[in-house]
Amino acid sequence: MENARKTYTVSELNRLARGALERGVGSVWVEAEISGLARPSSGHIYFSLKDAAAQLRCAFFRQRAAGLNFAPADGMKVLVRGRISLYEPRGDYQLIVEHMQPAGQGELRAAVEKLRQKLEGEGLFAAERKRPLPAAPRAIGVITSPTGAAARDILQVLRRRYPAAVVIIYPSAVQGDGAAASLARAVTRANARAECDTLIIARGGGSIEDLMPFNDERLARCIYSSALPIISGVGHEIDVTICDLVADLRAPTPSAAAMQVAPDSAELKRQ
Repeated sequence: MENARKTYTVSELNRLARGALERGVGSVWVEAEISGLARPSSGHIYFSLKDAAAQLRCAFFRQRAAGLNFAPADGMKVLVRGRISLYEPRGDYQLIVEHMQPAGQGELRAAVEKLRQKLEGEGLFAAERKRPLPAAPRAIGVITSPTGAAARDILQVLRRRYPAAVVIIYPSAVQGDGAAASLARAVTRANARAECDTLIIARGGGSIEDLMPFNDERLARCIYSSALPIISGVGHEIDVTICDLVADLRAPTPSAAAMQVAPDSAELKRQ
């Protein structure tokens, strides 16, 4: 019996434990609070996830962490996806993080997806109902915060490309409680005044929480019912909102929306 006993080296045992963890648990989602976050010069992020009774060491390697659109910090509650593993040289049980987002985003994304499916089923995004933008608009309406970066970017592009057009700002909140209702009122007001040929609805980038007013059902139906063609330039290129889908044309950024709506006056003169 003594001769049949299997004796492991520490390296062998850690390798065995690592394989058992990776095969037996695999990829998981964890919601918890960040503690002890460290950012060494390597670009990797190391931290613990904790709840009231336990902690879990985590490693978020540079290639994955480069895609973050927020700054994680101690005390922040997050939702992470990763795979359970073991760091063999020290025998440390850990989570190798592949994705991280502020806690609550999962519920928000699920709500947006549910609304998207509902509105798509009703035909609000149908390509055949989308109207072309006027080739040479006399007046362009802009629905956004008049003090935000989006307004400045749009005005700069329009001034450079198409100074002949009249630009009318319809001020609106673009973030926080009441912003969706404010945006819908601005669309209704612009249609009632009928002083523009087309509308831009825009704001700069932000988190999913920041962009939630543009995922509002009431605003979507208001855009759908607009008599004026609407181009949506909300967030950055990777951000796609319900507003983008129901608008007559989606631009990846506010500046791109201005480029789409305004012809190049120099080119028109050449023609």
